[in-house]
This record gives sequence, C-alpha cells and structure tokens, in this order.
Amino acid sequence: MARAGVHGCTVITALTAQHPRAVQRIEPVPLAQMEAELHAVFDYFDVAVVKTGMLYDAARIGLLDGVLAIRHDNRPLIIDPVLRASSGWDLLREGGMGALHALIERATMITPNVLEAQRLTGAHEAQGEALLDAMAARWPKCAILLKGGHAPPEEGGHIVDRLHLPDGSRHCFPHTRLRLSRDAAHGTGCRLAALIAAKLAGQAPLLTAVDEAERLLQEWLARS
Repeated sequence: MARAGVHGCTVITALTAQHPRAVQRIEPVPLAQMEAELHAVFDYFDVAVVKTGMLYDAARIGLLDGVLAIRHDNRPLIIDPVLRASSGWDLLREGGMGALHALIERATMITPNVLEAQRLTGAHEAQGEALLDAMAARWPKCAILLKGGHAPPEEGGHIVDRLHLPDGSRHCFPHTRLRLSRDAAHGTGCRLAALIAAKLAGQAPLLTAVDEAERLLQEWLARS
C-alpha cells in the first residue's frame, strides 16, 4: 500500500504461526480487542477504503459488519475472501460462511480465486464465465474480480482474471503464466486486493483501479 501512495492500517482478527509453505497454528484475537482496534483506527484516521483478509469466524465477521454499519457506511469495502491456506488449513471456521455472505452484501468488490468462488456459490464444477455468472447472480450489486490463478490455463496458456461490474459490463485481464517459486507466489491475491484498495483510496474509478492494480502486480511478479 505504501508503494501505491497510501497509508495502510491494520486490525488483527487472528494471529498465525506460518511461513510461505504452511500455516501451523491460528489463535483468534479476543473480540473486545478486535473491536477496540477497529475504533482506534476510525477515531484517528479518515478511513477511505476497507479491505478484509482472513476474518476467521462468524463472530468476528459480525463484529466487523456492525462497526462498518456505523463508521464506514457508503465508502468502498473490498473483500478478499480468504477461506483456505494453500497448505489446506481452513481460515474460515465452520459456521462462518453465512456471515461472510451477509458481509458481501455491503461490499463494493469481492476478489475470490476460482476455488473460493466455487465454495461461495456452491457451483463446484463451474469455471470462467459460468462461475462469474454464478457470483453475479448471487451478488448483483457487487463488483466481482474472479482471479484465474487456480484455474487451468486458457487459450495461449494464459491466466485470465475476469471482472464483472454492477452495470453488467465485463473485462478480462489475461496474463502470461510465470514460473514462480512457491515463496514468490505466496500472498499474490492479497497484494492485488490491497493495490485495488489503494487505488480506490486515491479516487480512481473502479475499472481504472483494477487495471492499474493488475499492471502493478504483474510488474512485481516479473521481478520476483
């Protein structure tokens, strides 16, 4: 976010013991602590955009939803629906999906990968445009960036990120599949969502924010 020209603040939902290849332990932050952190940020900073990552469970999602309703209404909310680590560890506890669905109703944009979109919609066999259709049908007022990194390569061996906007327009961002180490690839989805949030904080229109974020991420990956 700093490289994109904005100051990012953090609110911790859970502490993790992890490295790029595995999550080893997760310890949720007490709800009172998380609530205090949220209010501390909103008390001092003029928060332009909120981006979420791992939300852990229904209680913490509900707490965030309630605070946003009071303190962040009608400003952009980007949800990166972190559901499972690459090593297989569930990052959203059982029972949290319904609360996440409700929070998405408030979102400006959601940025799932293919596996996350399949879990969110129940369309477990869908790919590409069909999966984007399922997401758009479920959340018609929300922009959806369906990331293609977990999908089979498309024509020309490309990875394709697909953007659906609430006005019904769609845009594709094809990228050459790069040979990256697992360490270098770790966290790329989070970086993309953070870059989009940073561009929105700088008052870029949504399509421009996504386009610039996609370009910056690819430049970073090419240097990795």
